[in-house]
Amino acid sequence: MNDKDKEIYIRGRGAQSNPHNRFIKNTFVMDLDDLPTEEEREEALLHNPKTKFLEVFPKTLVNKVDSPDLKGMWSLNPYQGCEHGCIYCYARNSHEFWDFSAGKDFEKNILVKKSAPSLLRQYLSNPKWTGEPMLLSGNTDCYQPGERQFRITRQLLEIFYEFRHPIGIITKNAMIERDIDILAKLAADNLVHVVLSLTTLDEDLKRIMEPRTASARNILRTLRSLTDAGIPVSVNAAPMIPAINDSELFDIIRVCSEHGARSVNYIVVRLNGAIAGIFEDWVTKNFPDRANKVLNRIKSMHGGHLNDSEFGRRMRGEGEWADLIKQQYDLAMKKFFPDIKLFEYNRSLYPQYRNRQYTLF
Repeated sequence: MNDKDKEIYIRGRGAQSNPHNRFIKNTFVMDLDDLPTEEEREEALLHNPKTKFLEVFPKTLVNKVDSPDLKGMWSLNPYQGCEHGCIYCYARNSHEFWDFSAGKDFEKNILVKKSAPSLLRQYLSNPKWTGEPMLLSGNTDCYQPGERQFRITRQLLEIFYEFRHPIGIITKNAMIERDIDILAKLAADNLVHVVLSLTTLDEDLKRIMEPRTASARNILRTLRSLTDAGIPVSVNAAPMIPAINDSELFDIIRVCSEHGARSVNYIVVRLNGAIAGIFEDWVTKNFPDRANKVLNRIKSMHGGHLNDSEFGRRMRGEGEWADLIKQQYDLAMKKFFPDIKLFEYNRSLYPQYRNRQYTLF
């Protein structure tokens, strides 16, 4: 990063730009007389505006994920947008549907679904629902910083326990330890499986790549805490970015095994939609000496493009660099996870507890 970029780099945020929303046809610009001076622009960038929380009122909460990669999973997200600021996040593009940018807007304008608990209770009370496992954080993290204030995820877990309904959780925030009491009760009946995301063990890299997530040290502590409480936990080492964090995959798998993980999965980076430009701006500012190398290696894994939308292949990539990452993964898994047992949700309790809740009315 050169001296000029250091002066205006927004600390504590991932995206450093706000690309145009593809769904907005018109572009609005300021009159020449109203444009800020260079000094005013830098002052505005340095004094980072606070996050805005905007309540929204959805009619539905649960969505079916029509992706062969996720095998027809059902998901729910109490928040849209994510303050964690992960530069590579595939969910950034979804913010454009709300008339925001996939860049800085995604991190600063968080949509809050306070009605989520009542919507979930209504959904689980439906006699036509068969009780298929759901996923919290299929799009954005349910334990992002705003959860400390709104506690929506906590309320959702209480309802899942009332109905004895199977639930999966993906997060990269140590705040999940707050809910160990409910998670342990769900785990006692094989109703919950947690996946922690750990992208790097390098704390300096983590602070610029995913600035508002928990530190690697705290993620590992959380892994051990959940495991000791009898809660099954796996780890996603995702995404692997060539020339950024891919060389750490072996060590990530090793330390996760030492802290009690059931297994580790990995996904290679792909930069779909507006994320390509956001990432390119970020990598150029933070790693100018190897930005081209990083981008070219990503392209080499996706047929010459920064993105690949082909189901199955998009998660692992192809070509030399994808093969090297896979070889590292296979070697580490053979050494540290020689006997993986797949987690199976208990779906037998939900029907009787749904009927029990229904009779209360």
